[in-house]
Order: sequence, then structure tokens, then C-alpha cells
Amino acid sequence: MVNENFTKQFINGQWIKGSSDAVVENYNPYTEKEIMTIPSADESDVNKAYQAAESAQKSWQEVTPAEKQSHFLNLLQLVEKRKDEIIDWLVEESGSTRVKANVEYGICYEVIKEALSFPTRMTGTILPSNTPGKENFVYRNPKGVIGIIGPWNFPLYLTLRSVAPAIAAGNTVVIKPASDTPITSGLLIASLFEEAGFPKGVVNVVVGRGSVIGDSVVTNPIPSTISFTGSTEVGSHLAQLAGKDLKDTALELGGNNAMMVLDDANIDEAVKAAVFGKFLHQGQICMAINRIIVDENVHDEFVEKFTAAVKQLKTGDPNEEDTFIGPLINNGQVSRILEDVAKTKEEGATVMTSGEVNGNLMEPIVLANVTNEMTMAKNEIFGPVAVIIKVENEKAAIQVANGTPYGLSGSVFTSDRWRGLEVAKKVHTGMIHVNDQSVNDEPHVAFGGEKHSGLGRFGGSWALDKFTTEKWISVQSEYRKF
Repeated sequence: MVNENFTKQFINGQWIKGSSDAVVENYNPYTEKEIMTIPSADESDVNKAYQAAESAQKSWQEVTPAEKQSHFLNLLQLVEKRKDEIIDWLVEESGSTRVKANVEYGICYEVIKEALSFPTRMTGTILPSNTPGKENFVYRNPKGVIGIIGPWNFPLYLTLRSVAPAIAAGNTVVIKPASDTPITSGLLIASLFEEAGFPKGVVNVVVGRGSVIGDSVVTNPIPSTISFTGSTEVGSHLAQLAGKDLKDTALELGGNNAMMVLDDANIDEAVKAAVFGKFLHQGQICMAINRIIVDENVHDEFVEKFTAAVKQLKTGDPNEEDTFIGPLINNGQVSRILEDVAKTKEEGATVMTSGEVNGNLMEPIVLANVTNEMTMAKNEIFGPVAVIIKVENEKAAIQVANGTPYGLSGSVFTSDRWRGLEVAKKVHTGMIHVNDQSVNDEPHVAFGGEKHSGLGRFGGSWALDKFTTEKWISVQSEYRKF
């Protein structure tokens, strides 16, 4: 898997050394051994990348739909050909288990397939006019250059879901990958697009910590839109920077997602869903279940069965096929979670499982007798800790679910799907799933949050709207009298 290009920046089709004296040290989160050291980009590299993207965009938008699609077909074939390498990198760099890496690979493939349709979906509209002799044409055009800041948790997919649609719609991109996953959220993407034959400058990658180049990726005058996936705190800061220059943003931020188990739910099925939706990728998913809200009539049964199921999960080497819980991304995340668990215990929660820690590995923790005001219920956990809250009834479940500034995803379990639908309508969240867990993403469906969980929508026609702009041109067939 050694690739010398992955120690470099990718600008205008060239792999070049970063210009900064700073470096990005890339570590395997399971072994904690260094993978490689990457000389960082600086602001001058960011500017070169944007200039390359701006230059390339002028010709890329003129490429025919069929030719654009041929590049994406090449990309799909390459993703299939390099599947094992892609999965190995996700395990090596992001601590993904084999289960999670395969899930991420599959949805990456699907988002490229969805983007493949975009060149022929750049449709316009002809509208009538109240002015005699006039016709109104509305054209859909690419926005130009898109700045994309990738995350470390689902690094390949959550970056590609902006990169692929943006490019398919005729834009070019500059990617700043997450510092914990510079390969899978950036350099590997550049490698794939390069080998697929995309023109120079269509994809550019600048690697550097946010403290070194993060603001300049947003404040550079060239990009018209900034796409960011990450924490609410960082997203708010970037939105303020973008807002100064009236740049559009696509922000997918934090979540405090609730799974509601109603009094008529199938408890065995709810437990299976809760285990998956809580502990996939160690809970390091924006959509992961943060709070499990259970009706008091089925609470004790749920807690007993859920705790028993969690104790069966294997924590360990993400390379082993039967491992379900691998390492957290770094020791800082481990320390933060343990601190919040300790506070929540002091606040009255009951610990149902041990949660032993070894390096970046944390065995799953189940906390019962939690209230919505306790630390672990208020904060986005982003780790293998399950919080269970008992409520009196359906009305109380909805109230607790809505008792957070976040609104990303959620789920409702009930034997009456129409009851579930009505409950789902009352939860203030961008996405919610009846008789399923909260981690769902289909590249043709609207994905995004409300409140502090973000702005805009990814997926399908919503992504096409985000990465294009519409222009009204009216034409007089006869001279207008004034």
C-alpha cells in the first residue's frame, strides 16, 4: 500500500511537495504507528490549487455530457478494480472495521453511479411571459469552483458525496482532507480521478491542519461554495467566514440522534437495530444513535436484552472479520468520552457494562437511568457509549427527542408503521426512519439536518441544486414598446 505520492499535494495534475515547514503526521489508530509524514500545504499552495481549478473549470464545463459520463464510467471501473486497496486504506487509516469499510465502499460506489447521471440532468425551463413577444429561459449552470473540507469518520464517502456531484455538474474542486485521514478523505480520491483520466485541475488536494490552511480554503476569493462535514463548532466558524463574502455553504454538522422505542415495539428487532446504529464504526458517525428513548412499559426488557447483545460484540483489531468495534480515531477522543462518562455517572447514571480501555480501543459502555439533562445525553458522543432514557409515553418520547439543539437523524420503533410515521413527523430533524436505526444514507435521497445539525441537503437532485445556479434569460421576438 506504500504510495510515495501520498506524501505530497495534488495540484493541477501534479504531485508536489507542500510548501509549509509544518507537517501532518498520519497514524494508524489501532497500532498507533505512523503511516507516513506529509509536508503540509501553506496558503500559497491553496491559492495555486484554486487557480488551477478555476482555469480547468472553464473548459470542463464545456465538455459534452457523454464525455463527462465516460470519465465517470472509468472511475466506477477503477473503484471496482481497486476495491481491496480502498478497503485496506479505510481500515489502516481511519480504524474502520472490515464491516464498516465494506459499507463505506458500497455507498461510495453508489454515489458515483448517481453522479454519473448528472451531466444529462442539467435541465432548464422555458416559461411564458406577460410581456408580448417575450420568452423566458431559465438555464442551469455549474457554480464554478467548490471548496470541500472532508471529515475523518467516513472519510472517503463523505468527501466523495460532494466531489462526484460537483464535478459531474461541471464544477471543479479543491479538497482539504481531514488531518487524521489525509489519504482516504483526499489523496486517494485524487489518485482515482487522475487514473480515470479527468483533466488536470478538475480535482486538487491540499493537505494541512485546519490551523494552518483551514481558513484560507474558505476565504480564498475563487470558490463560490464551501462544502464541509464535521463538528457544529467548526462548521459555525466556517459559515461565518464564508458569509463575509456571501459564499454559499453546504454544511453537515453534529447530531444528537434519538431512537424511540414505543410501547408496542418488537423489542428483539429494536435491540438488533439499536446495536448496529449505535456501535457501527464505534459510534463515530454523525447519524449514530446518541440517545435510546424507551417507553417505561418495555424499558426493563429492552435494557436487559440490549445489554446482553452489546456484551457479545467483539472489540479489537479492525482487520479481523468478526471485529465489530475497532479503535477510536485518536487518544484525544478516548479521553473526552471517558471524561463525559465519569460526569454522567456522577449525575446518577447506572453503568451496565465495563467499558475497559486499551490504547484507542474502548469496549462498549451502556448507561441506563439517564435523563436528557445529563452530560452524555446533551453532548454528541461520537464513541461506543449507549445512553438509555426511560419515558412515560409516546408524548414524552417526542418531547425528549426534541430536547436538543441538534436535528440530524433519528428512528422510531413501533409495530404500527402509521403510528411511527405520525411520531416521525413530530420530531424536529432532517431525517428519521421508522422501524430502522438512524444510520441511513442513499445517494439519491435528500440528506441533511435541521437546527445546529447543518444547512442544505446532499443527495440526488438536492446535490444538483446545491452545486449549480440558475440564470434567467429573456428574449424578445419583436421589439418591445416602452
